[in-house]
Amino acid sequence: MCGIAGLYYFRDQAIEPKTIRGMTGALAHRGPDADGFYDGSQVAFGHRRLSILDLSSAANQPFFDRSGRYVMVFNGELYNYEEVKVRIPEYDFQTTGDTEVLIAAYAKWGPECIHQFRGMFAFAIWDHQEKELFVARDRMGVKPFYYYLDGEKFLFASEIRSILASGVVRTVMEPAALLDYFSYQSIGFPHTMIRNIRQLEAGSWMKIRDGRTETNIYWKVTRTLPAADYSDPGRVRKRIHELLLQSVQRRLISDVPVGAFLSGGIDSSAVVGLMAEVGSGKPNTFNISFDEKEYDESEYAEIVARKFNTRHTRILLRPDNFLDELPHALNAMDTPSGDGINTYVVSKAIRQQGIVVALSGVGGDELFAGYPFFMQYLQLRSRAWLWSLPSPVRSLAAFSQSGSRRLRLQQLLKTDDYTIDKVYPVFRQVIPPDNLMELTTLNPELPSDLQTCLASARAELERLPLLSQVSAAEYMGYTQHTLLKDTDQMSMAVSLEVREPFFDHDLVEFVMGIPDEIKKPVYAKSLMVESLKPLLPDEVVFRKKQGFVFPWELWMKRELRSFCNEKIRNIALRPFVREKELIGRWERFQAGDPQVRWSEIWLFVVLEHWLENNNVTC
Repeated sequence: MCGIAGLYYFRDQAIEPKTIRGMTGALAHRGPDADGFYDGSQVAFGHRRLSILDLSSAANQPFFDRSGRYVMVFNGELYNYEEVKVRIPEYDFQTTGDTEVLIAAYAKWGPECIHQFRGMFAFAIWDHQEKELFVARDRMGVKPFYYYLDGEKFLFASEIRSILASGVVRTVMEPAALLDYFSYQSIGFPHTMIRNIRQLEAGSWMKIRDGRTETNIYWKVTRTLPAADYSDPGRVRKRIHELLLQSVQRRLISDVPVGAFLSGGIDSSAVVGLMAEVGSGKPNTFNISFDEKEYDESEYAEIVARKFNTRHTRILLRPDNFLDELPHALNAMDTPSGDGINTYVVSKAIRQQGIVVALSGVGGDELFAGYPFFMQYLQLRSRAWLWSLPSPVRSLAAFSQSGSRRLRLQQLLKTDDYTIDKVYPVFRQVIPPDNLMELTTLNPELPSDLQTCLASARAELERLPLLSQVSAAEYMGYTQHTLLKDTDQMSMAVSLEVREPFFDHDLVEFVMGIPDEIKKPVYAKSLMVESLKPLLPDEVVFRKKQGFVFPWELWMKRELRSFCNEKIRNIALRPFVREKELIGRWERFQAGDPQVRWSEIWLFVVLEHWLENNNVTC
């Protein structure tokens, strides 16, 4: 796990060494163990290393293949690199990690080498002979890859701040990104909050040669399904168990200690149980506990820890810890997000225990229909009769709901189309269109990046079972652009590598093809639980679901009031904000108006802090 950066000028041009060093320095938190640079006539690479496999200096990057033709920078882990290594017997390997296997595989198979690997990755390879740059990103989009491209040059990095540190890209805000950010608390593909800095699409690669680019999407969650037999539910459950076990086993490869988050919920408990089943020694588990009973899940974590005989560490945090860490967490955001503070605090607490790699249960809800929206979507699709009712009756049905549910239903009733590409963006909204028009100059009638992405995949989505349509939409939306981004930026801010077994693409492909009648939850994530029986304790499976939530609404009115007030009044002066309306809504929130949600206000606070922190102009 590392941070990568690079520049490629399309014509021979001297590259100032300080440029790539500045870019790499901005990534120091991602790799505190070593740095390295390659300076060529057209290309410069930089690397920051967090040493996990082959801890020797021989595995430092940038890395050359044995012939000297290729040089590479690589971020991530290739979990099956030993299997691939056996398929390249002609190569004289000098290291024992995955980096050299990747560059040897590229030398043998070219871009097709990607299909050999299981893992999370973002990398760039320069071919001295062909004067060609090849860049790629993993299937699920676990590892980030940002780039800037114009007629003269191509810059890339693991983080936006690294590209900005080059000094050659103007720090001007991208207006098109605002609609996604305010609607969905993060920014979807292809934009970022900086004009002309883009995201490389998950599951894709790009070649750049003489300024010409070729892009290829080699994997999509909506497209790549196995030829599997789902006729026997028993065999389906057995296969899920096999794939989950394989996924966890893959993610235990390491030359440094590996731990696991253990919240006491179903997903993290499943990961820990599978770690024990693999039988690679006592798992190291960590639970964040609280004095406040409404937030504390430590008793369930301890049940799981006792069952699987883990080396368990309970880390007690108090609300003050979160408040104290808030400035650091906000500064750690490479891209603004309405979520992620919790991930930063938990990651930092575990890193301070000496753990460098941690397995997480994130992704279980998205894959095994763990959110209420999955069943709501089934109900919505089964009630097509509602759309045949006269509009006054439909309006009455909308107003029979309350709060945010009513707002969502009102939006859905404006259209006769209730396919997933139309419904999912409504269900995931943070700020509804009416509120967005009141508070900003944005036009929510225009399609957001998320809506455009889902619309382009509509035909592929419709071929999936209904529950898998929701999973696919989640992967293309919230999961990739909020959950995975926050996990990466907040854990890497404290030099912790997080691995997510539920994002193994072999597992994802199989589960996406499972028919609804098998996957439909009888209780929370019942298909996964039944597949793992008797692994999980009943106390964990059948307890009330408890979210990792803190009283932000109260904090924003008390401890964080001054901080939020300053940010709100500053952002109110930005050209895309309606000053009077935003300040009025902030004052109503302070007065206790239940119609003003803290999450809407918080998005403005976070964005203003990020704009100020990165000196971004609007």
